Amino acid sequence: MVLVGAMALVEPRFFSRLNIINILRNFSFLSMIAIGQMLVMIVGGFDMCVGAVMALASVSGAMTMGAALVAFPDLPVWLVCLAGVMVALGVGTLAGLVNGLLVIGLRISPFMGTLGMMSALGGLALFFTRGVPITTVPREFVSDLGRGMWLGLPLIVWIVAGVILLAWWVMEQTAGGRHLYAAGGNPQAARASGIASGRVVTSAYMASGLLAAGAGILMTARVGSGQPILGSTAAIESIAAAVLGGVSLRGGIGRVTRVVTAALFLAILSNVLNLARVDSKWQTLILGIAVILAVLIELKASRRSDNE
Repeated sequence: MVLVGAMALVEPRFFSRLNIINILRNFSFLSMIAIGQMLVMIVGGFDMCVGAVMALASVSGAMTMGAALVAFPDLPVWLVCLAGVMVALGVGTLAGLVNGLLVIGLRISPFMGTLGMMSALGGLALFFTRGVPITTVPREFVSDLGRGMWLGLPLIVWIVAGVILLAWWVMEQTAGGRHLYAAGGNPQAARASGIASGRVVTSAYMASGLLAAGAGILMTARVGSGQPILGSTAAIESIAAAVLGGVSLRGGIGRVTRVVTAALFLAILSNVLNLARVDSKWQTLILGIAVILAVLIELKASRRSDNE
């Protein structure tokens, strides 16, 4: 609130309709990947490849749409778009499944396993495109989804709002959410209670991949092309939102509402820095410092609770 108030006094453009819509769009993209990162962190892991998943989903979705348009020129556009979206989401879910198998099946550390996947998936995106954006996205996909409006707000914002509500319901009202907290908070007790911790952890990685792919395809609709270098800062931004939102590095603790609030704060902060014409390199530095401070606060709180 202090940040918003100060910016309103310094920069009158902050409360312009166009700027508010821009903040909401950026907040929507970040919220999706931050919720996925939260799920993985709750079960005691990290997902460093969310950005690479976004890029590969964007590329695969755009390429599928282009191939469908060539192979089936009489196919309704909405079916072409649906095929691209389904392929993109499938790619993200499959990447999450592989991450889960690396962590649970091969017992590779979550950080190193997903870091390796980040390199592999990013390499695939560049291999298939040779680093060139895929521009075969139908115009209707861009105009209706990427730039469509409903009740004065971008359609993307409404879609992500639905995702946020669904994530909150799953985590707060269902047995699946309770299993995630149990598997991350006390894996031994969870197994003793009959919870298949391995499946729970794998499902968290799959959900993270699905949400990252969803963010990637929504961003594709927004920019109008499949981007092989999409999401270059997604991992650090999603971890920042999760940590600032109170997700414990030790697992078992995290709330959707707090993570979403932290994502909104980061979206506003980024917008403020852009309006103030702060160089992007300094913005990355500020984000890194914020993550370090949040981690130190979380570690101090954890030690205090252990000593009590």
